[in-house]
Amino acid sequence: MKEGGPFMWVILMVFLTGLGLCFYKFIQLKRQDVNGSRLFDLVKKYVLENNVEEALNSLAGSKSVLAKILRSGLKRANEERQLVEDAVATSIMEHTPKISYQLNYISLIANTSTLIGLLGTIQGLIISFAGVGQGEDAKAEALASGIAKAMNTTAFGLISAIIIMALHTYLTSKAGRINDRIDEYSAKLIDLLSVKKKLNQ
Repeated sequence: MKEGGPFMWVILMVFLTGLGLCFYKFIQLKRQDVNGSRLFDLVKKYVLENNVEEALNSLAGSKSVLAKILRSGLKRANEERQLVEDAVATSIMEHTPKISYQLNYISLIANTSTLIGLLGTIQGLIISFAGVGQGEDAKAEALASGIAKAMNTTAFGLISAIIIMALHTYLTSKAGRINDRIDEYSAKLIDLLSVKKKLNQ
């Protein structure tokens, strides 16, 4: 760390911030990663028994986005399909952004690590060139110090960025799967309520 100069500490702080944000986002997504199939099967069971109230109660204990969206559709269970679709669509627009929220900050942190590493490289080159006009001993020392700073900050910045970007890719993929599941079971709920309404007419 010492050989890389002050930029090494800046990169370290940015890296630790990125790791903390990744961990926070992982915990947040873990709470949203519910068993959609089991949840929907339970709702379907109660809907087919004409017990919408119990279907709503079965979702009350879950704080997941999927449960909230299914509840919004169930509250319109006895209305026309279009009204159910509108309620579900509104709920999706309200809740799904929370799933991908902060992922862009993680990407920004990875890019920032790389750029700070480049700043350290420039600092190292400045030190190296500043020693060119000095005596042989001073020049050799300046070159060694400058090159060490340049290489260390570049390497540390790239390593930090690679780790954060790998975590960002994983979290983005996880968020995408959760959103796909929400779309799938929201559509299934709309179809279920529509068919059930027609059968009851």
